[in-house]
Amino acid sequence: MSSSSSAAIAATLASATAVTICCHVRPDADTIGSGLALGLALDRRGVDVEVSYPGTEQLPASLAGLPGGKLLCAPAQVVGHPLVVAVDAANLERLDSLGETFTAAQTSIVIDHHASNPGFGDLDLVDPAADCTAVLVLDVLDDLGVELDADIATCVYAGLSTDTGSFRWARPASFRVAARLLETGVDTRKWSRILFDSHPFAWFSMMSGVLASAQLVPTACDGEGLVYAVVDQQALAGMSWEESESVVDTIRTAREAEVAAVFKEGEPGVWTVSLRSKDIVDLVPIARAHGGGGHRQASGYSDTGTADEVVARLLESL
Repeated sequence: MSSSSSAAIAATLASATAVTICCHVRPDADTIGSGLALGLALDRRGVDVEVSYPGTEQLPASLAGLPGGKLLCAPAQVVGHPLVVAVDAANLERLDSLGETFTAAQTSIVIDHHASNPGFGDLDLVDPAADCTAVLVLDVLDDLGVELDADIATCVYAGLSTDTGSFRWARPASFRVAARLLETGVDTRKWSRILFDSHPFAWFSMMSGVLASAQLVPTACDGEGLVYAVVDQQALAGMSWEESESVVDTIRTAREAEVAAVFKEGEPGVWTVSLRSKDIVDLVPIARAHGGGGHRQASGYSDTGTADEVVARLLESL
């Protein structure tokens, strides 16, 4: 690990002729937006660029229309250039099958904002004070002398707006960045609708069933309270995994609970657990205890077993 500045990473990228950009497994708007923003900028400099994410899932519908989609390729098609950049991956495991591509690179770069990131590249730009990885990518592009246009700005906006909950918990610096992005012509009405207010009709049935079965544990977290919900494979039948992401933002509004948890079953017996807190509880130690990580108020981890087993393990650790 070598803690690096955006200027140092820009200097390394400036001399590159070919770059592979790796996004994390089950990609969200921050990792894809960061990857495409960086990819578009390098492509316009004449660099041979490929952007990929691990897994066989289709890109979430909300992200499929982002500018720069032509740069995306399936993991099996990745060449693996001498310089590889990981964006928004808190650790090497988050790159899944692309981890081999990352470690095989002559030069590896990490750009990320997760507090739990230990630094796993030759050059690491890890800043937990940043609201999202996309703004760190923007810093790199500024140091590269890239002219910010609407396409690149739209990709950055996708990462910034989603990781701040549509700016509900954004720091002051993020509003200044947002103003700069909008000045390039980003269509915020369009992208806010796509990113936050668009679901298939089946989503309503899924949400009604999941919310009806949500549980409140007032004594958890030293009496601060926990609310949790389980989204199993049956609940997600006919929908993509991204549709379960909105559940945690709904149940976290319970007044009686400081912490919210959502257990999402991607494959039989394989779960992704999303954790959110409002103010008091630091979630990073909890997530790390289960092999995960993230931020103080937004973390997660993976687990296996029955729904009852994975829920019990979390409750025992609180």
